[in-house]
Formats: sequence, structure tokens, C-alpha cells
Amino acid sequence: MPNSTFRLTRRKFLAAGAVAAAAPTILSSPAKAAPSERITVGVVGLGSRGFNLLDDLLGSSDAQIVAVCDVDTMHYRDQTWGKGREFGLKAGQEYIDQKSGSKTGVSTTRDFRDICNRDDIDAVVVATPDHWHALCTLEALRGGKDVYCEKPVTHTFHEGQTVYREVAKQEAIFQTGSQQRSDWRFRRAVELVRNGHLGKIHSIEVGLPPGYDNPQGDPTVAKPPEHLDYDFWCGPSPMLPYMRARHHRWWRGHRAYGGGVLMDWIGHHNDIAHWALDLDQSGPVKVEAVGWTFPDTDVYNTPHQYEIECEYEGGAKSSISSRNRLGLRLIGDKGWVFATRGRIEASQPTWIEAKFDPGSEKAYASDNHMHNFLSSVRTRRPCICPAETGHRSITPGHLAYVSQALGRALKWDAKTETVVNDQAANELLQQHHYRQPWG
Repeated sequence: MPNSTFRLTRRKFLAAGAVAAAAPTILSSPAKAAPSERITVGVVGLGSRGFNLLDDLLGSSDAQIVAVCDVDTMHYRDQTWGKGREFGLKAGQEYIDQKSGSKTGVSTTRDFRDICNRDDIDAVVVATPDHWHALCTLEALRGGKDVYCEKPVTHTFHEGQTVYREVAKQEAIFQTGSQQRSDWRFRRAVELVRNGHLGKIHSIEVGLPPGYDNPQGDPTVAKPPEHLDYDFWCGPSPMLPYMRARHHRWWRGHRAYGGGVLMDWIGHHNDIAHWALDLDQSGPVKVEAVGWTFPDTDVYNTPHQYEIECEYEGGAKSSISSRNRLGLRLIGDKGWVFATRGRIEASQPTWIEAKFDPGSEKAYASDNHMHNFLSSVRTRRPCICPAETGHRSITPGHLAYVSQALGRALKWDAKTETVVNDQAANELLQQHHYRQPWG
């Protein structure tokens, strides 16, 4: 079992404050860290995204995975049994051993609390469905762990506030899995805005994929498979009848477990919009859901097509919509820039050339999201996408669901995080119901 050498060092870094923040990152060293010096990590959630994060961790000499957790022993995501890649607890353990080339001794558990409360673990990675993000994160934080949590950072608005305040209370390092912040194309778009090349920004077009318009898998209600602890999988959310169309991969289509494709993607492209506009701790002044359509099935209850209109202080207006081009377009009175995964365009082509220097206003630079987290665990420098940032980036989505429910626009006070003069809206925004015994 890994020893606690690094854990003691980490606490010294925490107490060192500014000195620690200025310390050089160990990740820059070409020498491989000794096992006793590695950051020990537990991973909760071993679906497709969880396996991506396993790869990130296994590719770092600075981290050692010591424990993994999932409530499903083995599955094939949305594929027919036995077809495609294996996921789940057993598959995760075997994959780590396979990639490491030997038996690693990584432990397995079906209960995330076993990982969150282990004294020999420094950091916890949360890659569960959305409805588990907050409870897993809070358990890890209160167990003295740093946390990397997938986006959207939480399922509900109230959970988001609770998480970022607990991160501050625990003086923990937290990274939201909005990995686009660690892509140079999005960073270039941000720096073009910050250095005034586009002039005053007046319009933002955020394009997200449409939601599910029909069942994405078999909607037949069935008995949960024996390899799955379905009651634990549902956890704090309602235990809806089990069906493949609402389980692996497709769970986010129902509000019990996720916020639809809208909430899945708003933490990506709208996150970059907020970054460019320097709104990581702020937000819009007005939000309204317009033109939402819903699937003609009771399997899902999240929107298929949707738009969220936002207004910001200073007059800029934003459209977050499934009808916009996938990506982010920032438009000013001097030009525009468009960024999406693997592509960047601009009204002035020289702006996006590798050799072009946007100017003195530099955005936080990260070229590897997981490495940025591991570096921050050592140095105690905040990550590129900390908890409050992740929460603020998806707040327009939370507000839009309330706007849609009430049928009206909402005036938003980002400083107090309340809807102005609208008790019903604030009650809906703070609403969350946990199934017992979770709370």
C-alpha cells in the first residue's frame, strides 16, 4: 500500500501559502517520481468518461491509482452485451493492470465512501452520472481530499453553491472537467477578446448539440441485471423503472439523473464564453428560456431543441442554443472569433496563426487538464477551472430550467446569486429532493 510521504508534504504546501503557489511544478521534471512521492488517487465512476480519465492518470508519472469504485461490475455501455469495449469495476481494475504491465494491487469497491475516507488517498476523481457529483465530491472534501469532478460540476444549483463553498472551507484543490480550457484554440479566443482585438463584445453565440428526441436505447422496463446495484446507482435520485434507454450513456435524458444534453455541454462552450468575458465569478443579469421543444416520449423529460437568451452588464447578449453552430462565436464591433473542438476561425486570419501574439493580457495557460490538476495538488495554485468557475458557467442552464417552468424571463443578481424580486423562481432554483437515506 502507498505510504503517506506525499500526504504530509501536501499539508506542508497547504500551510506554506504564497510560497507554495510560487513553487515550481514537479510535473516539469523529466525524472520519474518515486512511488512514495506520487499523488495517490481514487477514481469513482468507471464508464466511458471514467476510462478516459484513467488514461490521463496512467499517462502521468506523478500519479498512482490505488483504488477504483463503481456499482456496476461489468457492462458495455449502450452496446449489446459482449460487443465493444468493457466498462465497470472489474474492467477498470483489469485495464489498470493491463496498461501498467503488471498486477498493481489497485483495490476495488462499490461504495465511494470507502475511497473518500481512506487516509492514504490524496485525490479523488469523480466521473459518475450528474446526480452523484455533489455527494461524492462533498464526501471527498470532508475526508481531506482534493477533487477532480466531471462537468456539469453538480446536478442542481443548490449543490453547486454547497460544493464551491465547501472547497473554500477545506482549502482544497478542485478541478472541473471542462477540459476545453486546456486547449490552445479556446485560450487564443479568450486572449483575442481580453486584448481588445474584437473591440466591444456585443453578441455571443454558444452552440450546443440537441437533446434526445426519442428513446436512444431499448425503452422496455426490465429487471436490473445482477452485475448492477441499481438501487445504489439511483442513490439520492428517484428510483425510476430500469430500462436501457435511461441507463448507461442515456441517463442524462431524464432530470432525475442529469440535465439533458443542454447541461452536459453548457459547461464546455458557455464556460469559454464566461472565461473570455472575465465572468468566472459572476454571470448574466437576465436569463430566459425560449423555443424549447420536448421529446414525444415519457422516457426523457429534458429539451430536444432549446435556446437560452442571456443579457450581461454592459449590453452584451448571448444565445445558448441547439440551433446555433456547435462551438462558440464571440462578436465585437471590430471583428469576431469562432472556436470549437479542433478548429478556430476569425475575421482576421492572422489572429489565429500560431506565431501571433494576442498581447499582454494572458489567460491562464494549461495544455493538459489532468496534469494541471495534479500540478495544483502539489503547488496549491488554483486549477484552471475551479469549483466556483464550473458552477458559474452552468448557472444560465439552471436558471433556464426555472424560466421554462415559470414561463418568464428572470432578472439575475450574480453577486447574491438570487433572482431579483421573484420568490417562486428562487424557491425552484434552491429546490432539491434526495431519496432517503441520502442527504
